[in-house]
Amino acid sequence: MSKKIFWIIGVVAVCLIAIVVLTDVKEKGVNIEYEEQPYIGEESAPVEIVEFGDYKCPHCEEFNNSLFPIINKELVETGKAKFYFMNYSFIAADSITAAQFAETVYKELGNEKFWEFHHLLFANQITESGQENVMTEEFLKAVLEKVASPEETEKVMLAFSKNEGKEAWDKDMATAKNLGVSSTPAIFIGGKEFKGRTMDDFIKMVDEAATSGK
Repeated sequence: MSKKIFWIIGVVAVCLIAIVVLTDVKEKGVNIEYEEQPYIGEESAPVEIVEFGDYKCPHCEEFNNSLFPIINKELVETGKAKFYFMNYSFIAADSITAAQFAETVYKELGNEKFWEFHHLLFANQITESGQENVMTEEFLKAVLEKVASPEETEKVMLAFSKNEGKEAWDKDMATAKNLGVSSTPAIFIGGKEFKGRTMDDFIKMVDEAATSGK
């Protein structure tokens, strides 16, 4: 496992807005509503890890492709924690389109299919030539078709046309606002924002959350 610094919140302006820090909320921890949110891990796992992300954010893509597999192996698959994803969409208009589409996938096809789509969407954030994909409805449908049957895809497209993913997205955005989230990826462990810089810091915070009963 790498012990190197693996990210510093705020290093790239494209993934930032003005930093508004709600210190008491982030230091003391808060109760986050996890019901009906997509997650990976055992239901009985004692610690909740939450990533607030934007499907257009390059650091979220890096986190998903490089760091999530380590967290999954070391903490999720061992039963120490379960991992949630919640939306904080702010980079572009198609950030919102992608987030609401993903919420529709979760609503219509369930947790497992959501995560397949989620990982594939990040994997397709950039083209082979290094250009940024615009996450139009047509693009999102094409990504979904790689993990869903034609019938499943059509079901999602119909629901998306009726804005079925908007309510869940609104809930995520309200949660992010209440927590003072101002950048992506923003990680909360046991209701407290992770501010460390290494995997050792990350694992230590999970262990502390488990011990404190969070």
